[in-house]
Amino acid sequence: MPTQDKERLAVLSRIADLEKKGIFDKDVEIDPPGKTIEPGTVDFKQEKLITRIKAKNAFSLARKYLNKIIKDKKLIVNDVIGIENLNSLDSGAVLTCNHFNAMDSFAMQMVYEKTKWAKKRKLFRIIKEGNYTSFPGFFGELMRNCNTLPLSNNMRTLMEMMSATKYHLQNGHYVLIYPEQSMWWNYRKPKPVKPGAYTIAISSKVPVVPVFICMKDSSIMGDDGFPIQEYTIYVGKPIEPNPSLSDAENKKEMGRKNYAFWKETYESFYGVPLEYTCEKKVEPLD
Repeated sequence: MPTQDKERLAVLSRIADLEKKGIFDKDVEIDPPGKTIEPGTVDFKQEKLITRIKAKNAFSLARKYLNKIIKDKKLIVNDVIGIENLNSLDSGAVLTCNHFNAMDSFAMQMVYEKTKWAKKRKLFRIIKEGNYTSFPGFFGELMRNCNTLPLSNNMRTLMEMMSATKYHLQNGHYVLIYPEQSMWWNYRKPKPVKPGAYTIAISSKVPVVPVFICMKDSSIMGDDGFPIQEYTIYVGKPIEPNPSLSDAENKKEMGRKNYAFWKETYESFYGVPLEYTCEKKVEPLD
């Protein structure tokens, strides 16, 4: 049996410590420091031909990589349940998903490709600024070119990104957001959500489609000494903004419904009530 990777063990220890303290929005991975994206440096709306060419090339590379990790059983998706909830839409949508692995974006790509809209609509991903600016090599190319919409500490750049996000949604495309605002490796519980995804959906007049990925240990041991996880992906019903509510009320209601779907899915799949190790009450919308 392979020795469990010390770095992964340290990550699990940090996750346990943060959950006990009731802090769910702090990352546990040690990522390289990011650079600030200056205004006008990212073609968020893909208006330039070179941007579209780079995206096409990056997706070709990503597809080859995805095929390989599926073949090598480093990414195992057993089933996607509820794809009809995306097929029924005739508009763009914000997709929300629990975030527990750098590879879960590939799993969401597989969900998108199962929809009847895959050849007509694009899937964009909102990512951290540091992921866009600081990742080297192959994954850096994917981070910068696979329909990514990076956040930024520069307010003007952030406004450019938000404007482009609304543009893509109103043109019928999907935007993937991880509303927990943190990635906890192989963490199975849903974490409280931040309001950003619902703010974007409301301003763009599109629904939120909640997605929750459940895991179980496979019989295959990874290089890190932990079992490769098998995923079952659940796609929930669209959560529409309620025109009779204010924007503030809608954010709370949509976030609550999103979390409720995640919680219900978690409890149904794992057969246990959702409980956290912290003493304080955990609110759905943080």
